[in-house]
Amino acid sequence: MSNLRILLLIVLILSIGGFFYFDLQDALTLDNLKSRQADLKAYVGLHPLPAGLLYALIYIAVTGLSLPGATLLTLAGGALFGLGWGTLLVSFASSIGATLAFLAARFLFRDAVKARLGERLSAIDEGIEREGAYYLFTLRLVPLFPFFIINLAMGLTHLSVFTFYWVSQAGMLAGTLVYVNAGTQLAKVESLSGLLSPPLVGSFALLGLFPLLAKKIVENWPK
Repeated sequence: MSNLRILLLIVLILSIGGFFYFDLQDALTLDNLKSRQADLKAYVGLHPLPAGLLYALIYIAVTGLSLPGATLLTLAGGALFGLGWGTLLVSFASSIGATLAFLAARFLFRDAVKARLGERLSAIDEGIEREGAYYLFTLRLVPLFPFFIINLAMGLTHLSVFTFYWVSQAGMLAGTLVYVNAGTQLAKVESLSGLLSPPLVGSFALLGLFPLLAKKIVENWPK
């Protein structure tokens, strides 16, 4: 492993370790957000641009380091910035953070994985090259798959950075709207797990599968 990779790995380990050592995850709770909503919203009202920038940077850091708290931060976007600006901030911050995690996984681990898996990784790369955008879009729309796992796994493939970014942003938009909208009514939110009902999850899954199914139908249509 090169010196640059070792340095980056050390920085990542220290950052993640510091997050848990200083119990920063305790700040990213629903109860804490509710209790501090009025003060935070007052600050946003007085300093909208710095507040928006700081919020986006925190969101990018959390998602880029694959730390817990992205769902809570998405709710906070709606609670503090409203549906429109909240959705805009979350959409870009989550996509940028996801891409950083994707790049970190590729830079740090792809060579090692390739050396170990060899031809099997090449076969996966070929599949991703053919269906990558459709496959990623489906994964992004189905909230059952933790997004940080998708970020890291896709970083080990040959999927282009540009494709990863724009498909992630498009695929996560529907879920972002649901959570940001819930954040605008934060007082009514009892738990993070109760925000997505089974019918809504099923709808997202069908929406995500549709482009892939449509592509298969067109490819196999008699000519």
